[in-house]
Amino acid sequence: MRVVRSKGLWAGTILAGAGLVAGAARAQEASATLSELSVTSPSPIAPARGVAAPSTYPVGVLPVVTNTFSPVTVVTAEQIARDQPRTLGDALGDRPGISASTYAPGAASRPIIRGLDNSRVRIQENGVGIQDVSELGEDHGVPINPLVANRIEVIRGPASLRFGSQAIGGVVSAENNRVPTYIPAGGISGQATTGYSSVDNGRLGAVTVDAGADNVAVHVDGFKTASDSYATPLGIQRNSANESQGGAVGMSFIGDRGFVGISYSHYEALYQIPGGEAAQSRTRLDPRQDRVLARGEYRPLDGPIAAIRFWAGGSVYRHDEIGIGGDGIDGIQATFKNREAEARVEFQHVPVFTSLGTLTGALGLQTGRRTLGTGGAAGGLLAPTDSRSNAVYLFEELAVGNGLRFQAAGRIEGDRSTGTATQFPGDYIPGEGEDPLSYGRRRRFAPKSLSLGALQDLPYGFVASLNGSYVERAPTAFELYSRGPHDATETFEIGSADLKKESARTLEASIRRAEGPLRLDATGYYTRYTGFIYKRDTGLRCGDDFASCGSDTELQQIVYSQRNATFYGAEIGAQLDVLPVGTGWAGIDAQYDFVRAQFDDGTYVPRIPPHRVGGGVFVRADGWYARVNLLHAFAHTEVAPIETVTPGFDDLRAEVSYTKALDPMLYGASEVTLGLQGRNLLNDQIRNSASFKKDEILLAGRNLRLFLTARF
Repeated sequence: MRVVRSKGLWAGTILAGAGLVAGAARAQEASATLSELSVTSPSPIAPARGVAAPSTYPVGVLPVVTNTFSPVTVVTAEQIARDQPRTLGDALGDRPGISASTYAPGAASRPIIRGLDNSRVRIQENGVGIQDVSELGEDHGVPINPLVANRIEVIRGPASLRFGSQAIGGVVSAENNRVPTYIPAGGISGQATTGYSSVDNGRLGAVTVDAGADNVAVHVDGFKTASDSYATPLGIQRNSANESQGGAVGMSFIGDRGFVGISYSHYEALYQIPGGEAAQSRTRLDPRQDRVLARGEYRPLDGPIAAIRFWAGGSVYRHDEIGIGGDGIDGIQATFKNREAEARVEFQHVPVFTSLGTLTGALGLQTGRRTLGTGGAAGGLLAPTDSRSNAVYLFEELAVGNGLRFQAAGRIEGDRSTGTATQFPGDYIPGEGEDPLSYGRRRRFAPKSLSLGALQDLPYGFVASLNGSYVERAPTAFELYSRGPHDATETFEIGSADLKKESARTLEASIRRAEGPLRLDATGYYTRYTGFIYKRDTGLRCGDDFASCGSDTELQQIVYSQRNATFYGAEIGAQLDVLPVGTGWAGIDAQYDFVRAQFDDGTYVPRIPPHRVGGGVFVRADGWYARVNLLHAFAHTEVAPIETVTPGFDDLRAEVSYTKALDPMLYGASEVTLGLQGRNLLNDQIRNSASFKKDEILLAGRNLRLFLTARF
């Protein structure tokens, strides 16, 4: 293995944000191709016609990105095909520094980055926000199926400034070729995968096809998944079945100086909400989304601009919350609707040679609009809102020589949120005969962000980085204007139209190594929040309207509030090749992560992931890959006053797979992988301390997954 480093900013930190980690360590056989793309061209996203996309990491190799100023976690296509996750939370939840909400396992599980979730974690596909309502409630699934992704990246630090203040905790980027950026070398390529899981009778299948000739590239993909209610060590988890299906078509025109393309995708699902009242009322959700995405790039022959890139997308999203209502009738109880559009354009300037070093960078402009509202029984939760945002941002990197680089990034936004505010009593207890006053209100914010960083190459392939940042976040429409029941989460949510901007000051240090027998990715961080926005439990319980608060027991009253808070933690992943075996290696791997989050009065922030440590042994050789690994989560005792202690658990995993190269002329496929994977082999009782449902549901028990992937 060796590290391929770009000479400019765009193959590193900036491109990582677009899902283009050209600076990652690649397989030895792919490194020459990738080096040519990243060094000789300002952008690796549009290879010359007839050139296939860069190869993936070798099977089982820990992906480490070394030329970004902040850590980038990568889940490769090969790893996705082996794990066959049905949500982004499933795909990322065991990576160092990342966990998942697991509100409805296998269906509604958003990634949590360093203890931060929802409105602080942006989820996007091919550079454009996913445009759903998953950040509005943990019961809302993300309309992305990882099975059709080429890779999934988690971006933290300065690169996240490209995408807005709602990425204050990081960006989760699902990257695929739905807007084609290359033409396969043989004119057509693709992948088909299928699998079966024992714990939930899970079935799935997905197909992606890329083809093209001359200047035209096309892409088609489709997927379908289904599973029954899953088994736990204590029996079947009632009301946990789910299914989903969807697909996309896309086309691009690719030339010598760039490309332009567009895609259309559709997603639909039906999944149940386990635990508590939701299971008793057979609550289920049916998200549907139609989405159009365009992107392109142009690289002028001369002038001050090296490349112009754009991303644009819009979608229509809706889901109904279905179940048995108070009248005993099974039907639609609530409806959530979201319409959203976003566009971004970036201008990368040519390298500027100064007395201090080579300066590279880019200027970007971004705009977006979102209309969001609820109907049915939840119509009182959020009256229609209109949110708009415009922003400008700038990145500059200075390479001073001897492997030392500096980076500065800045962003300023103009955010506007219009909705219906409600004036509740200060103690949130209803007054007899008095209804809270509702009135139209518009809030304006101008979040400003700045980051500075340094990156230094060290001996033996190590790379060290140090970053400092100040980031502001505007409160979202539902943090400002929520005002009613949300039955699926069993909460009565109250926003505050007077919320102020949230700000975070972060210091982060990393050391990474991607080459040789040792791969290492270790980071420590400290963040100080001013005006941290969180859901505060008032201790009251409500029914379906505010007048019932304090006299009913059905829903937990939640108020969006602000307090100062401090987060700090560390995340470490390492892998060591120990003994040569055939054409490969046997080795060991290990990981550790923790996050501690406290308010200024010493109390803990709710729903924080536990300390975790793990490790195991692996063998990869002659087409075989085998691994045994144990992930231990410590008991989570640093709980908020409203929380219970979460016991620790042990998740023992094992896997064996074999990959065989084939003659495509004879078999129609160039490679086939067949494998068996086991999860929670000790059948331990696993509860997620970061989940609202931790006291009501267990995660899946012992599970065996059989998977088959064919590439052509």
